[in-house]
Amino acid sequence: MENGERRKSNVQRPTPNEVASVKMQNQGYDLEERLLNYSVRSIKIAEPLPNTRAGNHIAGQLIRSGTLPYPNHGEAQAAESRRDFIHKLRISLKELRETQRWLKLVQSVPLIRDPDLLCDMLRETEELMKIFIASVKTAGKKQK
Repeated sequence: MENGERRKSNVQRPTPNEVASVKMQNQGYDLEERLLNYSVRSIKIAEPLPNTRAGNHIAGQLIRSGTLPYPNHGEAQAAESRRDFIHKLRISLKELRETQRWLKLVQSVPLIRDPDLLCDMLRETEELMKIFIASVKTAGKKQK
């Protein structure tokens, strides 16, 4: 290598279109805003759970899994490669699936008095999961 020449990396970074797809508009919200609201709603559902062993355990898990898609989405936007981008999206999807399970448990016991609140949150979880599944598929196709 000559002085001043830089080594070219064979790592493929996500294209601007792929990053934009993660920021996609859906129902008038951008994805980042939806994920922020989702995190807030997760906390608001977890906080009033009963102060029992079960309530405290589920609240902690719900707060952890329900708030992680938001920062992981930010990590995806700053991905160092397409592979890293897909990995971060998959982590967000994994956390959404976990949150969905905790919400279903809260609904089944039941640990919360407002069933409509849980139904709305479960609906939003499903929609967000579909967005992340589509984004992973799109980014994965371009990787091959």
